[in-house]
Amino acid sequence: MLSFLKKKKIVSHIKLNGVIGNAGKFKQGIDFSGQEELIKKAFSLKKSICVAISINSPGGSPVQSHMIYNFIRNQAKKNKKKVVFFAEDVAASGGYLISCAGDEIYANSSSIIGSIGVIYSSFGFTELIKKVGIERRVHTAGKNKSTLDPFLDEKSEDVERLKRIQLDLHEDFINVVENSRGSKLQKKDIELFSGEFWSGKKAKELGLIDGIGDAIQILKEKYGEDVVIKKFEKPKSWLSNKLSSSNDKLDQLANIFDERSIWQKYGL
Repeated sequence: MLSFLKKKKIVSHIKLNGVIGNAGKFKQGIDFSGQEELIKKAFSLKKSICVAISINSPGGSPVQSHMIYNFIRNQAKKNKKKVVFFAEDVAASGGYLISCAGDEIYANSSSIIGSIGVIYSSFGFTELIKKVGIERRVHTAGKNKSTLDPFLDEKSEDVERLKRIQLDLHEDFINVVENSRGSKLQKKDIELFSGEFWSGKKAKELGLIDGIGDAIQILKEKYGEDVVIKKFEKPKSWLSNKLSSSNDKLDQLANIFDERSIWQKYGL
């Protein structure tokens, strides 16, 4: 009986879900510090033949995305394990960047994949504060300290400066995708790096993913019906539970709206 169990193939499995970055007051999104130990544990399981990672994320912080991507690749190299990613509803923007840490990427035919680009958005309130008789007073040390202040008139030099930063970030994103997907990418008929996103079915045609299927289905096809999927989950701390149930409901509602605005870009 024991020898039979030893022969079973084991796959470590973790899930990454949410907006990337410290979304909300209680950091309920995906960030490096919150996922580091979980990822490390999944890779440290000596008997596992690979690490499967399911992701459901519309993106978020480019820095946190790169940190998680790099950590997964380093752990894969250190532990000599294959990494297989599975996109659920969406793996877009930073969510897709993290997915590129996989040796293979799979998705549902209706998953949303791509959005390889960089975005900055805000509002301009200059006319509003004039109407209500509010005077904006800003004092800085450093002429560019008030760049893109929503209560001041937008300056062309500020926009140009932001655009240069965005182009640098976009170039980094493109390099990750090209290094990860390599010759699998099909760039003949469509511009992959325009920020556009596609269904899982179209993403497979474009070479952004390797196939269609969910984690259990694909892992059984690869490693047999009796494959053991060992799930690694991050427990919610007692303090987090206590705070999230007792603190300012208005603040929590604002966090929910902020996060929902990111998801809704993809119709979710």
